[in-house]
Amino acid sequence: MKLSLCNEVLREFEFARQCAFAAELGYAGLEVAPFTLGENAYRMPDSERAALRRATQEAGVAVSGLHWLLVAPAGLSITSADRAVWERTVDVMRRLIELCAELGGAYLVHGSPAQRRIGAGPDRAEAAKRGEAAWAAVADDAAKSGVAYCVEPLAAPDADFVNTLDEAAALVRRIGKPALKTMLDTSSAGLTEKMPVADLVRQWMPTGLVAHVQFNDRNRRGPGEGEDRFAPVVRALRETGYRGWIAMEPFQYRPDGAACAARAIGYVQGLMEATA
Repeated sequence: MKLSLCNEVLREFEFARQCAFAAELGYAGLEVAPFTLGENAYRMPDSERAALRRATQEAGVAVSGLHWLLVAPAGLSITSADRAVWERTVDVMRRLIELCAELGGAYLVHGSPAQRRIGAGPDRAEAAKRGEAAWAAVADDAAKSGVAYCVEPLAAPDADFVNTLDEAAALVRRIGKPALKTMLDTSSAGLTEKMPVADLVRQWMPTGLVAHVQFNDRNRRGPGEGEDRFAPVVRALRETGYRGWIAMEPFQYRPDGAACAARAIGYVQGLMEATA
């Protein structure tokens, strides 16, 4: 298993410094939120993509994948009844798949709760169909690019569409495309699921549907900064043969992002050594 840091934690640094700092802490990769690269990162020119690749190579880290895909540009939605908005959103998703592959990433995490809301009105069922159609529309693009596209279950009230692994897995199975997967976010799972996170790992990893894992506490801070215990989760990941990335994704940084990044990797590395 390889440890990655969600790069918005260090958003005040330039990208090259993010890479160097993450490497100094011992991270093997950065999980990149495209909005940190600019409003229109999805159409970044080749020269800028080459500069990002150079920065990772010089620091000795990888871009593990992308997440927070639809924060920018403004106005995107996979559930919108406005066909032009929906088509523009799918186009951005396709371009981000290309960007991920060009940067050497292995996966994309589609969370973006604000851009997939279905609401409580009479259009709720149709909005959900439009969301599912958007994910189906890009699944072959992900396969062609050699990346996994992960539908992320997110806890309410942040999200009102696909809240559990059961729901995500059912959607992925309905679409039936091998590059379309789901993933496990420990904070959302801890808030939403009925069973402990370690048991979820044991249930779902053998299915082959879970392509990625993010670590964060239910209190929205990093692993080791709250009441959640991650040793059972690490143990379950080992037992089920998981060999992918584990990304640290805190949302609250105390005292700051750099300290939070350091604390997270120290805590998780200790767990990995103890459970080896």
